Amino acid sequence: MPTEPTRPLTAVLLCVASALALSIDAHAQGFAAYVSPPRFQLQAQAGQRLREVMEIQHVGTQKGSYRIYTSDWTLSPDSAVTFSNELAADSCRPWVAIERRELTLEPGAKYRYRFEIQPPADTPPRECRFAIMIEGLDPTQVQGAVSFQVSGRIGVIVYAAIGGAQPELSIVGARVEKVRGQPTAMLEVRNSGQAHGRLGGFVNGTDASGKTFEMAPADIPVLPGETRRIALVPLADEGRPPPRPDFPLTVRGSLEWGANRLPLDLRLAAEEGLLAGAGGALDELH
Repeated sequence: MPTEPTRPLTAVLLCVASALALSIDAHAQGFAAYVSPPRFQLQAQAGQRLREVMEIQHVGTQKGSYRIYTSDWTLSPDSAVTFSNELAADSCRPWVAIERRELTLEPGAKYRYRFEIQPPADTPPRECRFAIMIEGLDPTQVQGAVSFQVSGRIGVIVYAAIGGAQPELSIVGARVEKVRGQPTAMLEVRNSGQAHGRLGGFVNGTDASGKTFEMAPADIPVLPGETRRIALVPLADEGRPPPRPDFPLTVRGSLEWGANRLPLDLRLAAEEGLLAGAGGALDELH
C-alpha cells in the first residue's frame, strides 16, 4: 500500500509546541474522538513484555465505529510525518500486539485500549517507533456544491527505548532561513545516539535594535542517526504576538536535553548563514 502524507508536526517550525505534544482532538465529519495520551515515551527491556493503555473517547452524538491498526512513520526534513502500512526495513511492529482491530462506542463513552510491546530477547539497545492509528468507519456525506464522503484518523506515536537506549544530541551548525517570508534562526542538531531526543530550555536573544526576549527551540524529535534543522523562536508575552527580531541577532544561554546542557553563543546575520561572535559562535557546544 502506498504511503500517505499528513500535515506537518508543527506549523512550519514556528510553533514551539509540537502537534505530537498536544492533546489530540480529531473532530471531523464522520469522526469525533479524543485520544489520551497523544504520545508514549517508554522504556522497555529485551525479552520482556511491556503493557500500556490509552483512552479513546467518542464525543459524537451517534454511535461511532473505529478501525485500529499499527503503522510505520517517517519524518521529512520539513517535519511532515508520513504514515505507511508497509513494514519498514527496521520496523518493530511485529513485536506489537493490539487489543482489537475494531471498536464501536456510544455517544460520550470512553474506552481504555490496551497494547503490548515484546522485543525479542536478543534485541540490542535501540528505539522501537511506531504509530497506533484510530480511523473512523462512519464517513458522513457532506452536502454543498459537491457531495462527497469524509472521514478522519488519528495517529498516536509510540517511542520505546529498549535496553537503555539514549539520544546523544549536539549542535553542529546554525543559520538563518526564511520561514513564511520571515528570517528565522535555525539550529542544526545531530543525534548520534540510539533513541530520539528533543531540545528544551530557554535562551536570551538580543536583536539589532537592542530588544531582548526569550527564545526556545521547536518541540521536534531528532531521530537516531539524523541531523535536523530546529527553529529557535522568540516567545510572546501573554496576550501579545511573538516579537519579530531585527537581524543580526545575538543568542546566548544554554539549551538542554535530558540532564545535558548545550551552551549557545551565536550572532546570526539577516542573510542566510552564520556570523561568529567573539570566541567563535559554536565553541564548547559538545
